[in-house]
Amino acid sequence: MPKKRESRGRRKGDKGKSGAVPCDNCGRLTPADKIICVTRLYSPVDPALARELEKKGAVIMKYPMKKCYCVSCAVFYGIAKVRAEEERKPKGLQL
Repeated sequence: MPKKRESRGRRKGDKGKSGAVPCDNCGRLTPADKIICVTRLYSPVDPALARELEKKGAVIMKYPMKKCYCVSCAVFYGIAKVRAEEERKPKGLQL
C-alpha cells in the first residue's frame, strides 16, 4: 500500500506507540507526536490597565501558555495551513 507521507503525518520516527493527548479545544484524543502545540504569552492584567502601568514604569510579567490542538482544530484556527494543490505531493508518486 502506498504511503501518502514519508513521516506518516507524525514526528515519531521508530519509537513505537506514543500516548494520546486531549485537544485543548475539542477534547479529541490525538497521538502525542501528531498533535500541534503552540506557546503564546499570556498576561493576567487587562491590556488598557497594562499600558497605563507601563507608562508609569511598572514591569508586567507575561506567562507562557502551551496549547495543544488536534489537526482539524489547528487548521480551523489557522495554526496549520492547508497546502495549495500545486505544493502537494503528486498523486502518481509512491514511496
